Amino acid sequence: MAGLSFLERLKAGEILVADGATGTNLQARGLPTGTPTEAWLFDRPDEVVRLEREFVQAGADIILTNTFGGTAVKLQGHGWGERMAEVNRRAVELARQAVGDADVFVAGSIGPTGQLLKPMGSMEPEEAEAQFAAQARVLAEAGVDFLVIETQFDLGEATAAVKGVRSVCSLPLVVSFSYDRGTRTMMGVRPQKMAQEMSALDVDVLGINCGRSLDDNLSALQELAASARLPIWFKPNAGLPKLDEENRPIYDVTPEMMGAYTNTWIAEGARIVGGCCGTTPQHLQAIATVVKNR
Repeated sequence: MAGLSFLERLKAGEILVADGATGTNLQARGLPTGTPTEAWLFDRPDEVVRLEREFVQAGADIILTNTFGGTAVKLQGHGWGERMAEVNRRAVELARQAVGDADVFVAGSIGPTGQLLKPMGSMEPEEAEAQFAAQARVLAEAGVDFLVIETQFDLGEATAAVKGVRSVCSLPLVVSFSYDRGTRTMMGVRPQKMAQEMSALDVDVLGINCGRSLDDNLSALQELAASARLPIWFKPNAGLPKLDEENRPIYDVTPEMMGAYTNTWIAEGARIVGGCCGTTPQHLQAIATVVKNR
């Protein structure tokens, strides 16, 4: 279906393959613990391109930009707040370099700000909207195909993110929550409630990413599918990590195990499948092989 847009391919009934993890893979390749992945956009751009290219070669239809922590307020925690535009533009440039001439979408990743909204925290909803709007504007102008607001846990922040994005662009928009308490987010949000609230906004795809075990994420997917009237994006972790002697996360879900779950995810309603933390290019290849051979 070359030449069709992201939403056109979904409307045509295609199952799409999203990429795997950025953070855990770059850490396995030498990114120091605690260093933002965005640092390697400048320090080790070759490694960012190599990872994204490996996902393309593994069968990904979608590559996310290395901008999960790309709002100015999030970058400010690392002393990079004034480089927000530069960071996001560079990430899109490298993703396009990795994709090359392949028929693969580049999606702009937008993660949480790292701040809680009032009254739980100190950030005003309007400030959150402004932060998300600024990042989304740069990503859109740099040429992404669509945007993914991901790893959300709070309905207030996710709403601010959608409003911020929609104030600056009309690109297709995915909103994905992380159910790291099984079938609840850390703020207690269930998939059914997420579907109800997010579907009332100008959103094109609802999603689940990160979270806990494959079984927990499957339960969250089943609940979301029972409530959602929009296509579903699904990128679970490769299980739960254990720490090695150097406090690096080790994921024990094998590529074969991820591949064995893929048809079940699709049968339960997922239209875009991939993996989050711990998902290597080998894991993604196992997923893509199942999808492409359906």
